Amino acid sequence: MKIAFIGGGNMGEAMLEAVLGKKLADPAGIAVADISRERLDYLKKRYGVAVGQRGKEAAAGRDIVVLVVKPQNLPEVAAALKGNLEPGQLLLSIMAGVSIAKLSASLGHDSIVRVMPNMPAQVGYGASGWTATAAVTGEQKEWTRAILGAMGKEIYFADEACLDMVTAVSGSGPAYFFLLAEALIDAAVGLGLPRPEAEALVSQTMLGAAHLMVKSGRPPAELRRNVTSRGGTTEKALGVFEAGGFAGLVADAVRAAHRRAKELGS
Repeated sequence: MKIAFIGGGNMGEAMLEAVLGKKLADPAGIAVADISRERLDYLKKRYGVAVGQRGKEAAAGRDIVVLVVKPQNLPEVAAALKGNLEPGQLLLSIMAGVSIAKLSASLGHDSIVRVMPNMPAQVGYGASGWTATAAVTGEQKEWTRAILGAMGKEIYFADEACLDMVTAVSGSGPAYFFLLAEALIDAAVGLGLPRPEAEALVSQTMLGAAHLMVKSGRPPAELRRNVTSRGGTTEKALGVFEAGGFAGLVADAVRAAHRRAKELGS
């Protein structure tokens, strides 16, 4: 497949690296457009792809056009691409909060996939929720699955409204995870552990817990019960979380993120 990336940010580079790493496309079949000359020089040198500052030229003759710009940059991208996209081209957008209806109206195009990836895609462990218009072909859906699957796990949603929920859960989710890790490290240092050792312990504990949850196939509630002995240290700690309304606080945070995602898309 031939792919154009409009924008060259971290997520765009993660997708580019995954596509090349899984040999879904050759460097010769990929073009990147970005306003930063320095960024383009870096991408050309590292990946051997064609680069330029004009989205129209990058998109010409490509099977897939990937929009990896910020939502506020949509008007200028639309000005360059509207009327220049071929009917058979797949437009894949990872712009948070920008609806398919808005993309279609702005770009005058119908074959659209909207994706909500997350930060761990940069290391091949991403979670991407996506949806597609009726105009997207079966082959184009398989292309999408291959690209997103190269970055981690992909989940298709028939209802576009689910993507705002995905944004609140997995899109913003890494920040919740990092916040807990930060607090746990600080608590460990408060007990007297040296910070480097505390960081290593917390990182490995979270990595191991995540792998165990995925590989065991058991629900997190069961795993939590298995590690919680009656009258033990874990039970005591969890009691503090429960007394502080931990579950309710998490639910409130996710709902706040969901409301904001809908506001950004309106």
